[in-house]
Amino acid sequence: MSERKISQAVISRLPRYLRYLGDLKDEGVERISSHDLSVRMHVTASQIRQDFNHFGGFGQQGYGYNVDYLYDEIGKILGLDHKHTLVIIGAGNLGQALANYMNFERRGFITMGLFDKNPKLVGKTVRNLEIMDINEAPDFIKKNNIEIAVLTLPKAGATEISKQIVDSGIRAIWNFAHVDLDLPDSIVVENVHLSESLMKLSYKISRGAGDEE
Repeated sequence: MSERKISQAVISRLPRYLRYLGDLKDEGVERISSHDLSVRMHVTASQIRQDFNHFGGFGQQGYGYNVDYLYDEIGKILGLDHKHTLVIIGAGNLGQALANYMNFERRGFITMGLFDKNPKLVGKTVRNLEIMDINEAPDFIKKNNIEIAVLTLPKAGATEISKQIVDSGIRAIWNFAHVDLDLPDSIVVENVHLSESLMKLSYKISRGAGDEE
């Protein structure tokens, strides 16, 4: 089936499947049924089978899923079978925390550059990466064929720099800035608005954990 026909809801669940399968691998589990996986993940076995059927099924009735094989296949669907280069634009607390997060590299996301406009930060080193002036980012992206830009900037700065880096050939933006970017449809944008997540949490607390929607 063509991936364009697969809903975003299904795609959004794939990383969670991958995480649980990674845990199973670490535990030495070789095979698992949709039922047992559903118990671990607190979703229905039917949902799991429906999701996997979009990509061919991966298992056999009465036989279950080979954990290693399923982990590798979902990784391929997510594009994790090859490396992705990225830069982080905004080297404040959040930007530095992301640069220090080793799990990105284990997944194949290689941080190539770190940028900021604060002269007090430029020249400092974070995990062997020297923080460069933000004005160097577009040229660096172009010269190094960078695929992904991670924006951890204030609202105004993110809007301005996003347009510059798009012209430099960036393919995707992981946007932590509190702004929705107005960019060409060809640019993939994944927004992570932390304050909005907290507000959702606040909503659920205020309604009470046991309240029904």
